[in-house]
Amino acid sequence: MSTVWIPGAERLGDGSIGGAMDKPNSPARVVWHTTESGHGDAAFDSVGRYLREIAAEPHILYDPVTDRLGQFGPLNESARALKNDGSTRTNRVGKVCIQIEVLARAATPFTEYWKPGKNFKALMAAIRSWGIPDDFPMGTPAKTASASKRNRTTWLSEGGHYGHCNVPGNDHWDPGAISTSALFSAAKGSSGSSGSSSTTYTVKAGDTLAGIGEKTGVAWKTIASLNGLKSPYTILPGDKLKLKGSAPKPSVPAFPGTGYFRTGASNKYVTMLGEQLVKEGYGSFYKVGPGPTWTAVDRAAVKAFQRAHKELAGDADGYPGPLTWKMLFG
Repeated sequence: MSTVWIPGAERLGDGSIGGAMDKPNSPARVVWHTTESGHGDAAFDSVGRYLREIAAEPHILYDPVTDRLGQFGPLNESARALKNDGSTRTNRVGKVCIQIEVLARAATPFTEYWKPGKNFKALMAAIRSWGIPDDFPMGTPAKTASASKRNRTTWLSEGGHYGHCNVPGNDHWDPGAISTSALFSAAKGSSGSSGSSSTTYTVKAGDTLAGIGEKTGVAWKTIASLNGLKSPYTILPGDKLKLKGSAPKPSVPAFPGTGYFRTGASNKYVTMLGEQLVKEGYGSFYKVGPGPTWTAVDRAAVKAFQRAHKELAGDADGYPGPLTWKMLFG
């Protein structure tokens, strides 16, 4: 059953923050924000009051250091934390559009220093109860405002997790380059998939992958991946499609060795590295390219990626080693 009020979360305000969703047949999603403030109880109370005073409440307020969790309104109604995208009321897109304000600053990703506990696990359990997959359809949230991705088609059609930096019609770049892997691994358990109790869907006449995605709340790309479908994605009435379980991860290409990433080096692996960095949200470093020749730009992008992941930050020299390579392509 989908969670409306998270067990253990403090009630903030009177619970009336929004209304019915405009696109309840669209996949469910989450939007991560940062309050651009400090953390701690004083900040929690002050920010909570301020959001109510200006009528800009999200659903959730979370302190990543104390694990304090508050809820302004029911998850099955809209929040008020997003600007509209023209005539599209972005707060009301999806079966649910769960919005979370984290007491943190975008410039210092909270996954670098946070201490998630039982309340964070309860939050993630509630998110997953709506069939929301452990996936960021637009990739890792941007490290800078200029690198923000706001693809309107993706936003309207795919369920999953988004940063405020990904929502069309909005100009903020929060939550910063948080570690998406850390976000999901901190709340171990099955990732979201279908909001239905069934693990399969029987294809009916006239069904398309996109249509099945809208009905079940599972991104059509996830359905294709789970079932081993490849373009042109042929499905026939009577086919049974898997909706639950983790989509198989693409295999990580073998690390070629550190010698391929040194001054003057020119090879296909440098291009592969650069293209993957762009996919992960570090494209702002490249004015031209990426290309096969190793440059200071590639090193700067790698260094930024390393700094954004606590497992790599202690040795963020900008040169990829086996662990950097695995985390970037994994």
